[in-house]
Amino acid sequence: MNENTASALDPNEDDLPLMANTGCMLVRHYVIDLAVNFDKKVINSTIVLFLEANQAYKKVSDSVGTGCCPYSRALFETEQPGLSSDPTARGAACSSVDKICNLSEHSGDRVANVNSCNHSNKEWASGISGTREHCSDGEDFVLVLDCCDLLVHKVEEVNVIAAAGIEKLMRMDMPKPENGTYSQRLQNDVQRSIVDDILGLAAECWQQQHYYYLKCSQAPGCGDLQFQTDMWSLKIKKLGIQTPKDFPRVLRICYETKPEGSSVRWTKDQSGRPCVYTAGSPINNRALFPCQEPPEAMATWQASVWAPKGSLVLMSGENSAEPNHNGALSNWFYYVTMLMPASTFTIAVGYWVEVQPECTFISEILGPSSLSSTSTTKSSTSLPSCGHSAYPCRFHNPVAQAQGCIPYRVFAPDCLKLRSQEVLFPLVARCLSAAYCILGTHPFSRVDVLIVSASFPSLGMARLISCCRSSSGSVHYCMSEDRLA
Repeated sequence: MNENTASALDPNEDDLPLMANTGCMLVRHYVIDLAVNFDKKVINSTIVLFLEANQAYKKVSDSVGTGCCPYSRALFETEQPGLSSDPTARGAACSSVDKICNLSEHSGDRVANVNSCNHSNKEWASGISGTREHCSDGEDFVLVLDCCDLLVHKVEEVNVIAAAGIEKLMRMDMPKPENGTYSQRLQNDVQRSIVDDILGLAAECWQQQHYYYLKCSQAPGCGDLQFQTDMWSLKIKKLGIQTPKDFPRVLRICYETKPEGSSVRWTKDQSGRPCVYTAGSPINNRALFPCQEPPEAMATWQASVWAPKGSLVLMSGENSAEPNHNGALSNWFYYVTMLMPASTFTIAVGYWVEVQPECTFISEILGPSSLSSTSTTKSSTSLPSCGHSAYPCRFHNPVAQAQGCIPYRVFAPDCLKLRSQEVLFPLVARCLSAAYCILGTHPFSRVDVLIVSASFPSLGMARLISCCRSSSGSVHYCMSEDRLA
């Protein structure tokens, strides 16, 4: 796809272009740090990507004996380099990413880290360029990620050797530094071995794996990488690296969203308070974070979200997060262990309240007799082995197989709290139970239901269902395993 064709695409009418070169490398895990700024309607962010050379590419490269990925050539030869090659745009972007508006004095270390990625104009012009003169050799491997409407400020390789606690993964057979210092080649070999060990941990060791992911994401950088943005992609390369297997395995990208980016919707709730949420855009989450969109690109993630104190952060994570307060900000942490497409990453930040159940309806709807027969039937049914990649799967958990109604929460604007308590809260329990009776084991351990403003254009995603008035009046659970209607 050439630049003219890509720029002429209408996401509402045309198929979404898949730019990521997943045939060469795959993202296996995202560590995302988001800071929500309601005043500027932007999200400042860093994202750390854990990469692995695609197994299909490994087989081809081993058999052919060549090092260069076909996607690498001429990717940097376009005349639409985006932010990284336009000095005016670079200057505007760098000056705009200051501390988070009126919350800056309360930012704390993690939010400060989000903003510490800024470079001066001089540093940008001399060190990170996407112009033809610097990036047209066509020999170095280029990693291509799907993105749109993002201001990318910096891309760097992460030095996982310096991560706290990583010495536990330093095997005896790993190369040792000479005179206490690693050569560049030796450092690359050790870093690849460490990342391979983390990625190779068994599914039941997911907590240990996520611990290492988080520690590595906090490690210092060890060199800026060249990058270039255009309308639909972010292209990254390291000079002198010509194969995916030699490309850095852990990258940190510092960026911010744009107010006009269509992956999230900045609006007010029915009580008039500010909120933002992923709106199921035709471009998916490309205007929220750089990612890989092709179907084979499945990954896990963990996310830390900073938001004003008193606000609520909901995400499609497996856990029900509780906030940690730091001055005027609160921090929320979510994660998933199931391999998921990047398009299912869902976030909502606002001033909603949790709807509590009426004390009598649970015994009426979910009494012992209502699920006893179905629970017995489901738990005694032998399920075929799953064909997905290894993760802690609920379909082989006897407790999950017998769980007719998974834990759920309902959130709404304060003005709709009473009505939601009377109507929606009991309805969710009935729908979950009906879905279980028809479809079997719930694939997720919990679900949140959120009442948002009218004109919400899409279905809910994964563990977060967004409800609003629509022409059909329906509420959908956007996964193939379950549907509420």
